[in-house]
Amino acid sequence: QVPIATEIEGMNILGLVLFALVLGVALKKLGPEGEDLIRFFNSFNEATMVLVTWIMWYVPIGIMFLVGSKIVEMEDIVLLVTSLGKYIFASILGHVIHGGIILPLIYFAATRQNPYQHPDALCLISPCSVSSSATLPSMIKCVEENNGVDKRIS
Repeated sequence: QVPIATEIEGMNILGLVLFALVLGVALKKLGPEGEDLIRFFNSFNEATMVLVTWIMWYVPIGIMFLVGSKIVEMEDIVLLVTSLGKYIFASILGHVIHGGIILPLIYFAATRQNPYQHPDALCLISPCSVSSSATLPSMIKCVEENNGVDKRIS
């Protein structure tokens, strides 16, 4: 059975994005009168970035305790260590292939420049591969500080 659009629950992301764009254009058209609201949204964005940074620092501690409790419950530690070792190896290999080969190839295809002469430029294409918004503050910092991208653009 194919679901009908009225049966699907969830947020209307397209409507939200469209509203944000229209509101931004309207505030800019207001000129000095819209500046107060624009400053409010900029301050709200900065506060959100601080909160995400705090979360990035404290979440690993909570995850450590969650994983630790599961390790204590396990009966076969050898199976755990071998499985974990395979996972770590596969993860590191995937990161090396992605960061050392795939991203430089994308950079080279887009700019026709050697990516290994300017490795910080890979931060510009990393949002394509980001799987979590928790990495957003570090990516924005990398783009702004290392590559000189204007804060309004990043």
